[in-house]
Amino acid sequence: MSDNNKRERGADPLLPETAENKSMQSAESGEGGDDRTPSFMTNEAESDIAASLALFGMDADIRTFSPLALAFLGDAVYSLIIRTSVLARGNRQAEKLHNETTRLVRAQKQAAIGKAIYDLLTTEEKKVYRRGRNSHPMHHAKGASLEEYLQATALETLCGYLYLQGRTDRLMELLRTGLQLTRRRNGDPLL
Repeated sequence: MSDNNKRERGADPLLPETAENKSMQSAESGEGGDDRTPSFMTNEAESDIAASLALFGMDADIRTFSPLALAFLGDAVYSLIIRTSVLARGNRQAEKLHNETTRLVRAQKQAAIGKAIYDLLTTEEKKVYRRGRNSHPMHHAKGASLEEYLQATALETLCGYLYLQGRTDRLMELLRTGLQLTRRRNGDPLL
């Protein structure tokens, strides 16, 4: 199968691997692994994050960070993961990349993902999620209700928290599951 055909089929690195996806990756790389995985998605990320935090003098307990500070970082982390996923589906015009990314990073989609994964969260993760959900932002997105915005903020808070903890594998697992649970049967996003 050509690279273009695989891209058209919408192979998504955030979604769980099927036997077909694994065999395609094995054929492409020759070893069954994907050596194009960004460093923020690997186990090495934990030490890299710790080193980065130390570089900026951040030795504070991240549990003491405000939920909105965690959401500030989590928004960037979530956006980077989604943009990487969209780009991994194939090189396209910038406008098409932007439109697909926008559909996946808007508050309504984040809220749907957050609701879909909530029952899968650990007790600690639920506490962080609820802290984000109960935060009091000064505004909310004009295209989203306050409830959707708070749910999106909760997901971003969780993303920021897991990222700062160096738990990127867990973050990726939750986002893969959330994206899978919020898709229609034909693969199109629900939102």
